[in-house]
Amino acid sequence: MTPIITKWIITALQLEADLIIKSFSLKNTKTIWTLKIFEWIRKWDEWEEENIVLLVCWEWKTQSAFATTYLCENYSLEKIVNIWIVWNFNHETFSIGDVIIPNTFVMHDFYMPEEIDFHKAQREAIFLEYAIWEEYNLEKFTLHLSWICATGDQFIDNNDLQSEIVEKFWADIVDMEAYSILSVIRNYGMLDKTVVIKSVSDWADWDAKNNSMDNLNLAMQNAVSILEFTL
Repeated sequence: MTPIITKWIITALQLEADLIIKSFSLKNTKTIWTLKIFEWIRKWDEWEEENIVLLVCWEWKTQSAFATTYLCENYSLEKIVNIWIVWNFNHETFSIGDVIIPNTFVMHDFYMPEEIDFHKAQREAIFLEYAIWEEYNLEKFTLHLSWICATGDQFIDNNDLQSEIVEKFWADIVDMEAYSILSVIRNYGMLDKTVVIKSVSDWADWDAKNNSMDNLNLAMQNAVSILEFTL
């Protein structure tokens, strides 16, 4: 029997997923409430096949954790890629459409008094060793390796909140699912199989709502071009 190497892609919205579905000719194979699963088997030769699987889930931390747990429990995985847009805090370094492969992840919206914080170790920063301080000019956009990604269940369109998160966590970008996904993957001991790809859609300021949607396609097109090399 030909061995199948399974590679998973996790993203948040159908608008973002459509580019990935088109790029890999994926077909919808399963729907579990809000989760949609798309698959395609890529045959390299008579000895090896790849099962490319896309899981589309809402961007909230709970949904991301559920989706990641589902794939870890039901598939033998060789690679896991989280791909999504992000809000940019590092205005001097990143431009709209730039792609970032961060290596440090924190959760910015949790609060517990130190005196009763019994599980603090479970919320420490998560570090992925593959992305170490490099920058590549790809003409249409820049690919950045390294940097800090903060995760929380909040759409950041508030300059004051942005400043608060930067001051407390030194965050460069912010999203709504990466830390949650990586927390589950860490519990399954598969961080070494994981890559996170983020593309800048806006500045996380008062205009973020409009800019995020206006720049969504550009950001995702650039991210997907990096995804193809990653897989």
